[in-house]
Amino acid sequence: MDAKSLTTLELPKVLERLASHAAFSASKELARSLDPTTDLAIARRRQAETTEAAKLLSIHSSLSIGGAHDVRPQATQASRSAVLEPQELLDIKSTLISARTLTRFFEKGAAGAPTLGEIAGRLQPTPGLIDAITQTLDDRGEVLDSASPALASIRAELRLAHERLNTKLQRLITDPKVIPTLQEPIITQRDGRYVIPLRAEFKGRIRAIVHDQSASGATLFIEPLTVVDLNNQVRELALAERDEVRRILAALSALVGENMTAIVETVEALAQLDLAFAKGRYAEVLRATEPVLREREPAKSDHPGSILRLRHARHPLLDPARVVPIDLELDPDTFILVITGPNTGGKTVSLKTAGLLALMAQCGLHVPAQSGSELTIFDAVYADIGDEQSIEQSLSTFSSHIMTIIRVLGQADEGSLVVLDELGAGTDPQEGSALARAILGALIDRRVTTLVATHYSELKAYAHTTPGVRNASMEFDLETLRPTFHLTIGLPGRSNALAIAQRLGLGSELIERARALVAPEDVQAEQLLDEIHRQRDAARAERQAAEETSEQIREQQRELAARLEGLEEERRQLLQAVDEVAEAVEDLEERTEAPVERRAAPPAPRARREFHLGQRVRLPALQTNGVVTEIGLQHAEVQIGRLRVRARLEELVLPEAYAGLPFVRVIHGKGTGRLRQAIRETLRSNPYAASFQAGSDAEGGDGVTVVHLKQT
Repeated sequence: MDAKSLTTLELPKVLERLASHAAFSASKELARSLDPTTDLAIARRRQAETTEAAKLLSIHSSLSIGGAHDVRPQATQASRSAVLEPQELLDIKSTLISARTLTRFFEKGAAGAPTLGEIAGRLQPTPGLIDAITQTLDDRGEVLDSASPALASIRAELRLAHERLNTKLQRLITDPKVIPTLQEPIITQRDGRYVIPLRAEFKGRIRAIVHDQSASGATLFIEPLTVVDLNNQVRELALAERDEVRRILAALSALVGENMTAIVETVEALAQLDLAFAKGRYAEVLRATEPVLREREPAKSDHPGSILRLRHARHPLLDPARVVPIDLELDPDTFILVITGPNTGGKTVSLKTAGLLALMAQCGLHVPAQSGSELTIFDAVYADIGDEQSIEQSLSTFSSHIMTIIRVLGQADEGSLVVLDELGAGTDPQEGSALARAILGALIDRRVTTLVATHYSELKAYAHTTPGVRNASMEFDLETLRPTFHLTIGLPGRSNALAIAQRLGLGSELIERARALVAPEDVQAEQLLDEIHRQRDAARAERQAAEETSEQIREQQRELAARLEGLEEERRQLLQAVDEVAEAVEDLEERTEAPVERRAAPPAPRARREFHLGQRVRLPALQTNGVVTEIGLQHAEVQIGRLRVRARLEELVLPEAYAGLPFVRVIHGKGTGRLRQAIRETLRSNPYAASFQAGSDAEGGDGVTVVHLKQT
């Protein structure tokens, strides 16, 4: 295909819009690089992909490739012994899950999509890889404790070491003798060591190692010598954890590398499927249909056998609410169409529409045209459209057009489609007209399917008298003095200059003088054209009314069919319900006649304890208590002093109520009774108090409250 012509006809813009409907980078790349095929079988297969995708999406609107990523580079790196990052491994996992989901979908519910099913068959299984990643990483990319026994052991020791270090530092920063020497009583880190902020003027007060100081020099970050060994343990265990995590990720990356070929093939198949889904979505946006792609018909005399029949065709880049559809058809005896009509009347858009839709069809895209539009496959499409003046080469518009035409004439043959806008324009009208007829003659000799727009009246007669060539025209409304953008095949455009001048108010004397200067045969031709156009307009109005009536009838037929289908579905549901009741009765009768069997009651399920934010809990593994600061479906974060620990919910328990005692005595004395009242008010809402009462005389009477604790 001619790259310049593809750009001229704006195919790259269409492909960019197609790419916007793709879900990930691999399919977007395929969309942008889509090239019109010259092979009929491939074009038909591409069209089948689009049709099947559009049908599936109409039924399963959420159908997609899910969370797939282009992980081909990562898989290739892993095959070369690279260690992948956790997020890269999660991307591979989500891609493989998407492939697995689509595989199951096409195995079960896509019998009507054999072409896409064949692509889905190229999705490769990777046994155990999804599970391996799941068992190693959580959803945030953190390596799980359970990834290896060694990691679980190291992290358990690290938690204990953290606890011991934190406890010792907490004692230090809460020591009344130490507090005045600190900028603030907090524990922080420097270079992987836990330190405390000492005011610079108290340097030497605490035996310690200085690791850092603030920008102002007022604060020293020190590691007290009493915690050096504990800091060493934490540091050593942290390094051991890092090394074990690295080893685990390396082993998992090696497994990815072993499946590199399958992963690459899977991503490529996913990209092909997503491209088909993108074509289906884009077809829905354009209200496009599948064109009928035909074999080139056997040559009739000098006809190249090409087929171009576009019905209600619309340019895909124009506003569908405003664009006027065109009917463009080359009959079996015609392979060159000469379109005449006013400037800004839509000739250029009509040419671009025809050329672009031919390219879209060969890319496998549905075209914005009425169902039943037909095309043959063209070996090449050439276009010379618009003002192509070249400043760099100091060429005029005419020169640029001629250079393009020279290139086209040197390459085009009977398998080509050529689109030429304003042929012969930009120079002396007489010479330009003669040159245009000569160029058309050369294209006829080569049997090249051609669409030409021109304003030369001489080409109307040429098209009328030359076999294989036919006139067409863009209509103009003399009432509004605006083009209608309707394309009429078989009639040349009328000369509207005198009529327009008269409508604009030019004097009738001047109009008659001008009309007298027009050759008599031209006047008769214009009068004949006027009559033909009037009769054609009347026939079009009648056809439009007939089409509207037919559409109303079809709509009524669709409504009746839908009602009938609803009644049939209701009947099936009633029959199904009757069958189910009969089966239930039969089953009940059988169970009634059978002897009664005693069944042991199933053990009661263990109630799952629920936790909430701010609740105090105990971690038996660390032998310490803390407060819940974050909670999820399976894990929670617990604040223990200055540290936060992530633990599974099943690892948490409620703290033992007052050392497991059945009751406690609260001695508050009698006094004014305010303290007693406040304590008992608090106990009424305390979750650990089952009941309370005043003490007996031997226990202290009303100066004591006995609290009976709930047993868990």
